[in-house]
Amino acid sequence: MANGKFRKTAEAGDEGLRIDAWLSEAEGTLSRSYIQKLIRAEAVQVNGRSIRSSYRLQAGDLVEVDLPEAAEPDILPENIPLSILYEDDSLLVVDKPKGMVVHPAAGHESGTLVNALLYHCGDSLSGINGVLRPGIVHRIDKDTTGLLAVCKTDTAHRALAEQLQVHSITRRYRAILHGSFRGSASDFHIVPREKSLLDCQWESERTSLAGSTAAQPVFRVEGCIGRHAEDRKKMTITDPAHGRPAVTHVRLLSAAGEWSYVECALETGRTHQIRVHTSHIGHPILGDPVYGPKHCPVSGLEGQTLHAMTLGFRHPETGEYMEFSSKLPDYFSELLKKFGLSRENML
Repeated sequence: MANGKFRKTAEAGDEGLRIDAWLSEAEGTLSRSYIQKLIRAEAVQVNGRSIRSSYRLQAGDLVEVDLPEAAEPDILPENIPLSILYEDDSLLVVDKPKGMVVHPAAGHESGTLVNALLYHCGDSLSGINGVLRPGIVHRIDKDTTGLLAVCKTDTAHRALAEQLQVHSITRRYRAILHGSFRGSASDFHIVPREKSLLDCQWESERTSLAGSTAAQPVFRVEGCIGRHAEDRKKMTITDPAHGRPAVTHVRLLSAAGEWSYVECALETGRTHQIRVHTSHIGHPILGDPVYGPKHCPVSGLEGQTLHAMTLGFRHPETGEYMEFSSKLPDYFSELLKKFGLSRENML
């Protein structure tokens, strides 16, 4: 993007896609909701004409977006401790605790990761969605713990957004699921080792986790994800016309009783993707208040047992591949022991 202008021509494979969803993917740093605001303000034109968010592309359409100057955010810096694994002039990697919201929203105007980042970084955070300095290029849910990359410059932000767009960022999660994957082989497509995204990302940990080089079962879960028709706070599996393609690779690490300990790798990064996919295949994440059972079987557990454990990307300035790992939270490790999902029971 140059001088606040984004311009792109739709190709044959883009035919029929909604303009707001396509632009969010094509531009890489703007959310779909913000693009819809730009469309309403007539800052988006197709072939020189204003359109609606529901407009569906035709091959050869010239799409132009005029971006307004970024505005100062109405967000107050707060002196909230941060767990920072890495920091330089371009970016930092933070380890988010359970219960922390990433970005201020209705009901969570303070105490968020962005509030803490504004205090820690001052003026050195990238812009996103027309607002200066939040720095967030990807998010995890309030009760999901683990790693996030935060950008200090717009150059870094665009570089990481492009890596997200082409699915080259390594994002691996750990989760405890309801039910045993041992009997699930016939229910899902088992991914051959040479084709599994997890096999590409997992080489360094295979021996240390399992004590051998034996292959753990890997499942490929695929299904378009879109907004739920009745509950707008939820996402759901839907048809391609109402959702966006989503693929999650799931590796079974350990199974005991009615529980499974798994590792998930994101091929795409849709809202609530792992939570929606695991629930859809009949193995919701333990503690998930939205996609899991109505009553949590573990007293006192708040939110899903989902941890963003590994994050890897190419540095936006040097091009060097960097990978970071976060240890499991204490509560998560204690649940593994309680359920017998320890290293001794790794498959």
